[in-house]
Order: sequence, then structure tokens, then C-alpha cells
Amino acid sequence: MRHVPDASANSLVPFVREVIEPGSVIVTDGWGSYNELPTHGYIRTKLVLSDSGDPAHITLPGVHRVASLLKRWLLGTHQGSVDAAYLQAYLEEFTFRFNRRTSKNRGLLFVG
Repeated sequence: MRHVPDASANSLVPFVREVIEPGSVIVTDGWGSYNELPTHGYIRTKLVLSDSGDPAHITLPGVHRVASLLKRWLLGTHQGSVDAAYLQAYLEEFTFRFNRRTSKNRGLLFVG
């Protein structure tokens, strides 16, 4: 996860290009800032939530789950005292914890 300054194509497309290999299929919502992804070698599948009739947790369950857990973690851990200057650090900690949530060897989390 990474903090981007806004939801414009100027912010989203460089992020996508840095973290996702060209040729990959990217599933997005209908946001127009993703329109130029195919010009950079990505295959875009657009799911417009308002057109589907299904709630977000049905249409894009993984995205919805991670966003919900992030919000709950921020509110519970930081009690509403989230400082924008540290947002990237919060996202990195959440990602670390989320990726290791089912680890069988909790004591070895930092090995490797």
C-alpha cells in the first residue's frame, strides 16, 4: 500500500507502473483516472459498482475487505489521532501485519 497525493491519473498511473508488471490484468472501478492504463501495456477490466447493482463487498471483495480492515485498525489502534505526516508508515505497518495474519510461527515474523 502506498499513499498517493490524490486520485488523478498523474498520481495513480505512476504508482501502478511502479508496482505492477505491464501485461497484467488490472480490475478497477469506473474512475476515469485509470483510463490511460491500457496505453502503458495493462489490460484493464472495469467494474462500475453503481451499474452492477451489487454492494462493494460482493463486487470487489478483496479491496473492500482490506479497506475496511485498514479503517478499523487505524481507528482502533490510533484512536482517531492519525497524523498525515506518518500515513505511509501506518500503511506499511498495516500491510506487514495483514500479510502475516495467518503466520504459524509468530515468533519468527521478523526473520528473513
